[in-house]
Amino acid sequence: MRYAVLSDVHGNLEALSAVLADAASEGALGILCLGDAVGYGADPAPCIELLGERSLLMVAGNHEHGALGLLDVRWFNTAARAAALWTRDRLGADHQNFLSALPLATTHGEATCVHASPRRPEEWDYLLSAEDGFQAFGDFATRLCFVGHSHRPGVWSLGSSGPAYEDLAGPAFHDRRIPFHAGRRYIINVGSVGQPRDRDPRAAYVLWDEDERSVTLRRVTYDHKAAAAKILRAGLPRTLADRLAYGV
Repeated sequence: MRYAVLSDVHGNLEALSAVLADAASEGALGILCLGDAVGYGADPAPCIELLGERSLLMVAGNHEHGALGLLDVRWFNTAARAAALWTRDRLGADHQNFLSALPLATTHGEATCVHASPRRPEEWDYLLSAEDGFQAFGDFATRLCFVGHSHRPGVWSLGSSGPAYEDLAGPAFHDRRIPFHAGRRYIINVGSVGQPRDRDPRAAYVLWDEDERSVTLRRVTYDHKAAAAKILRAGLPRTLADRLAYGV
């Protein structure tokens, strides 16, 4: 079976809609969401509803916890804090109940799904460097672990021949297929749907093919100008709109 594994939608309905359409065209039969459906963007409620309808599973991210008041947003940067408080005021009881019930981590088949890191998920640590990823292999029992949070795609692997890391950030890696080799375990950062930060403004997600034992990084063009215009109309910080055009 083929799954679309996605993360960090951040209230960007235009990006999410484009990714779901691309995933369907690529034969994905299920959606696995790694959290941060909200925050930054102007469509938190529609994104929650769409993901709630379409996802086989979903875990919580730090922006869900921030919007729910479960996480002190004073440590967020100024724009993120403003967006979290704006989002909090726009979630109905049904949205809040749905987000409150999300786990921090779960498993699906041979994969662990977590927003930030399998090591202390509640601490929201980033896996940014090769060493960050290598240190996390002892914190999950499955062969695969899917993460988001950093908004930068990449793959760590570990086996008898030693550790390996491949940074998949930037426009050169569209449609990059990573086969799973016997005897190796993998951590896959799927990038960000709604706010990429690898200097590629296209939405990012991965296709996980259970039968072929591989993942493929997909980059999807969407109407970032429409998403940015909504952010500005909502009165959210301009930086959240401007960065969509550049993937930063």
